[in-house]
Amino acid sequence: MTVTPPGTPARRRAPRLAAAVFGALAIVGTLLVPGVASAAPTPEPTPTASIAAGTTVFTLAPVSNGVVRAGDPLTVSVTLQNATDAATAPAEITLSLGSTPLRDRQALTEWLDGATAGAALDPVGTVVLDPVAPGAEETTGIGLAAEDPALAGRAPGVYPLAASYSTGTGVVTSTSAMIVPSDGAGEVGIGVLVPITAEPIAEGLLTADELSELTAPSGALTSQLDGVDGTAAILAVDPAIPAAIRVLGTTAPATALAWLERLEALPNSRFALQFGDADVTAQLEAGVPRPLSPGSLTAYMNPSDFPSPTPSPTATEGATAGAAAPSNTPTTSELLSIGPSTRDGVYWPAGGTAGPDVVAQLGEIVVDGRDAITVIPSTSTAGGADGSTVAARGLAGDADVLVYDTDASDALYEASLREKSSLRGAPLTAATAYLAFATAEADGPVLVSLGRSAERSRVGLGTAITTATTAPNVSPRTLGGLAASPALPVEVQDAAAAPERVAAASDLVADESEVARFATILDDASLLTGPERAELLQLLGVSWIGHADWATALADHRVTTAETLDSVSLLPTSALNLYGSSASLRFWVRNDLDYPVNLVLYTTPDDLRLDVQRETPIVATPSSNTRVDVPVQARVGSGEVTLALQLRSPAFVAVGAPESVDVNVRAEWEAFGIAALSVVVGALLIVGVARTVLRMRRRGRPTDAAASADDGEGAADVGVGDTGGAETGATGAKAGVGPAGAGAVDSASSDEGKTAVDAADSDGSEPTATDAEHPGALPDAEEQR
Repeated sequence: MTVTPPGTPARRRAPRLAAAVFGALAIVGTLLVPGVASAAPTPEPTPTASIAAGTTVFTLAPVSNGVVRAGDPLTVSVTLQNATDAATAPAEITLSLGSTPLRDRQALTEWLDGATAGAALDPVGTVVLDPVAPGAEETTGIGLAAEDPALAGRAPGVYPLAASYSTGTGVVTSTSAMIVPSDGAGEVGIGVLVPITAEPIAEGLLTADELSELTAPSGALTSQLDGVDGTAAILAVDPAIPAAIRVLGTTAPATALAWLERLEALPNSRFALQFGDADVTAQLEAGVPRPLSPGSLTAYMNPSDFPSPTPSPTATEGATAGAAAPSNTPTTSELLSIGPSTRDGVYWPAGGTAGPDVVAQLGEIVVDGRDAITVIPSTSTAGGADGSTVAARGLAGDADVLVYDTDASDALYEASLREKSSLRGAPLTAATAYLAFATAEADGPVLVSLGRSAERSRVGLGTAITTATTAPNVSPRTLGGLAASPALPVEVQDAAAAPERVAAASDLVADESEVARFATILDDASLLTGPERAELLQLLGVSWIGHADWATALADHRVTTAETLDSVSLLPTSALNLYGSSASLRFWVRNDLDYPVNLVLYTTPDDLRLDVQRETPIVATPSSNTRVDVPVQARVGSGEVTLALQLRSPAFVAVGAPESVDVNVRAEWEAFGIAALSVVVGALLIVGVARTVLRMRRRGRPTDAAASADDGEGAADVGVGDTGGAETGATGAKAGVGPAGAGAVDSASSDEGKTAVDAADSDGSEPTATDAEHPGALPDAEEQR
């Protein structure tokens, strides 16, 4: 750490030649020891790491993680980073070493934090650091030969080490340590926890494109496997990652499939984190009885991506006719598998969040016949909070726990994030120093964690793991070995509350409950509940803690959930008119889901004037509007009836908001209309018949007149004779025969014809066949007239 102490420590100047020689040794040591800080001077200024603008950072990084055994030299590198607008002045760096070891872990913590007041240090070397340009950094080395008197006769222990230089305003100092191990000490088991996780997401699973990027040769997931490959690290794998690969079936990216195969082939012991690395503390404090597990992931799978293997001829012959082909899609447990050597029932809450209640609640869970184990930091225990070493295997009441050393873990985590070896050596040395105290004080194996991070290089990760597993007097242990160690009593302290995370978990669980109720409209409810549970767990991921975008992700998810719950509803309906005694009322159901849904429309009238079909089953087609016809029957009377409409699932869960529609009932109008129509039809029939009769009469009158003329003509022939007779009669009349005779004949003929016509009119009969047989009658009569 960089500090500005109030005074300058006493020092003696080392020969310039020795400084040059051991600067070269620093370079050689860096090349020979993997994962140590580079002590080689940089020929050209290199860009500085991300530090606060307007500041400089001075870092002391011992080579070989500060471990100096008898006969070894001491080599360090010093780096000055300049984020100001001006170049720094040349600086003479002085390396100082304490003559007595630090007494305990607390003293080490204070020293590394920069508390150098009163420390007894002796200068052991100097070097001049060239000016550092703005936005650049410079690294150089300082060293002590193995035979240097400052190293001779050192007892085992952790010694304070410091590098400093003077400025115009004071002294800048960076502190570290030199570790002299005890060759005769027994080995202590050590476990190294390494999470395999991705960046936090709000979706249920990583997409194919995201997997392609993460599992590419330079991807973050590839770097994580590169870092743990060949080490004894205990893997804590987020099962959502292999699940995201497996749900894609044959469409999964080739790099992702290769990554998954490589993960499964690693011999490391491992356990599964919560899906999405969800924080178990937030879940339990939100009222969930036990940590949530992922539901079905069927919604993420396409059956066509999982072709069934070609059946053998024997199997085909023995198959039952009409039997369905077996599904080849993997089960949920198969999707979530993280490989061999897996121990179930291990929970790792976010550091410092699990109090005694959470640990006790997790300890009551039994998985595969074994009690669950909770992973907690040493600072969550009474002993660790005081700065003491806590063994890895503990028992908090009746709950089994694994306790990782907080100080060593924090240093290893910081080292795994450092890009440059010249800066990585400082936290690696600090971790080694803490482990030196831990192995000397622990009553059993110790545990360290590299923390959760999806973005670190394979070199940084691998170096941190190697530093822990190769520290003096330790030997790697597997997860099973740690769990089988004797458990020592520990007292778990209360944890600081995180009300915003508990509130978020409560809201998410409540929303999920609503989605589960709503999903009863589907044949397979998991098509909605599965993604909702997966997204809930992802949003509770530990990596979201302190993330600036978490609140936005939560808000977006809740909006999406509300849209899902509103995706099925009745469309508004305007007032309807019912003029008959029975009809079907038409309504429409909107379904924005990609799946068909099963519904029942409940229709309730507020008046007895209308009988309605109370329950109408519906299968609404996906992504469309579906018509619903509801039969109704009007009773006696008219008026306005309001129908209450409510969609429900087959499980009687209300779906969408209730609607109402006004129906104007005019049931008597139907009887009135039928009577009026009957009158109109009857009148039309009477008029038609009357017109037909009159037409027939008009047709019949000329025919009868012709027949009468024919009869008169016959009578004239008999009584009068032909024309000559008529003329004779006329002559006789003139002669006095008498007009009376002639008149009598005419009158008789006229009366006879009139009688015939009246007789025809009186009975209303149609013209007879006799009339039709004398077509010339009418012309004759006309001719006579």
